[in-house]
Amino acid sequence: MKPSLDCGSHAAAFPHFTRRTLLRNTLIAGTGIAFGVVRASGAPPPQGAPEARTTPQDPWDALPDILARIGPPNIPRRDFVVKKGAIQKTIDAAFKAGGGRVVVPAGDYEVAPIHLKSRIELHVAKDATLRFTRDTSRYPLVLTRWEGVELMNYSPLIYALDCEDIAITGDGTLDGQADEEHWWPWKGVVTGKRDDVTKNADVPAPQLADRNALFRMGQDGVPVAERVFGAGHFLRPTFIEPYRCRNVLIEGLTIRNAPFWVTHPTLSSNVIVRGITVISHGPNNDGCDPECSRDVLIENCVFDTGDDCIALKSGRNNDGRRVNVPVENVVIRNCEMRDGHGGITIGSEVSGGARNVFAEKCRLDSPNLERGLRLKTNTVRGGVIENVFVRDIEIGNVKLAPIEIDLRYEPPESGPFIPEVRNVRVERMTSKSSKHAIYIRGLEQAPLKNIVVRDSVFRGVAQGDIIEGAVDLTLERVITEGEIKK
Repeated sequence: MKPSLDCGSHAAAFPHFTRRTLLRNTLIAGTGIAFGVVRASGAPPPQGAPEARTTPQDPWDALPDILARIGPPNIPRRDFVVKKGAIQKTIDAAFKAGGGRVVVPAGDYEVAPIHLKSRIELHVAKDATLRFTRDTSRYPLVLTRWEGVELMNYSPLIYALDCEDIAITGDGTLDGQADEEHWWPWKGVVTGKRDDVTKNADVPAPQLADRNALFRMGQDGVPVAERVFGAGHFLRPTFIEPYRCRNVLIEGLTIRNAPFWVTHPTLSSNVIVRGITVISHGPNNDGCDPECSRDVLIENCVFDTGDDCIALKSGRNNDGRRVNVPVENVVIRNCEMRDGHGGITIGSEVSGGARNVFAEKCRLDSPNLERGLRLKTNTVRGGVIENVFVRDIEIGNVKLAPIEIDLRYEPPESGPFIPEVRNVRVERMTSKSSKHAIYIRGLEQAPLKNIVVRDSVFRGVAQGDIIEGAVDLTLERVITEGEIKK
């Protein structure tokens, strides 16, 4: 079934916003720091007036064309039922027969990494749980990416390379079996009451030396085939990774306890991530990270994660510029974000650029969620982030800010690759509690262009806005209210 092309919007009326209102609201909320250009304009139409017609210049007009290119994979309608847990053998047999649905029936299975093939759907039935082995000797070396740099490393738990028409579906559970004693300690961590991951100063992170070595290889242009890690090294594998694939569906599953990033479509096109629930509070447990991929739909998902809920990426530093493929034409809608560093995030590995991102009708709420919309890069990453359009986002509690743009992410890193951020529009966003409403750390040498926030209400703001650097920011009918002191 094709995804719905419903991309309608509703009218909203807010009190008139003036430059004086901006100043007053900032002062009520706390001390605001503002540099650059701030414009405030526009009164809403009279109450009861018809909604204005969408003009041809409305960026949301591009959404139906993107969605029309996104559809389910073409997989033969025949089932191959897994017996005695022989999942890979069943996949291989189904592939030889021309493809079909490989069904894992109810039960509890410990499995090694699974490698999909073209025209194969892996269907994990209700009451079926796949528990991926902690025995690292069963993880073969494959071409993959680690924090935006290509290498040969441990296979992702579910992997596909150069495939067409693949799917991972069902009401069952995928369990990576990562915890305080397996996979996660490679980062060098201790865990708190809610599996809140922090660095342990007394125990060096086992992965640190390998991470630094990989990044040096990427910076020095070492051939990918010579960047060999895996056994004897400590770079954790991703969970689900279609690499250079077309026509991908990931739907319905509950995914728990990932070693690293959870769903990671890389250099892929026509990707649907629909109706999954991710519950994984380990280090770097991003929920969904499309990287250098195009025509991606993420909808009706729940993310409760130890890092960013959704993070769009396109490669890190020199290796990202070598591959030079953006992440583009991404649609995010009707998702729920709970714990995480950021809800809807772009970066920080964004050296190949990001463009044409549409997010709507999402709900974000948790005392452990740090940001709502988050854009992050720096002068080592570089990259162009453009055409980001967000509307109808409902935020409850968020620690830092509903909107963050940070061009100084990881400040010790600095270089000559000046990032660009332009054409970002946020409409009808609401929030109930945060430290700041809008938090922007820009650069004087990298002006942010055409950043627009309109028809939005930020309540319970403790310290107003932070806006640093050269920023072309327009606020239209925006209300910011400070905390109510009891």
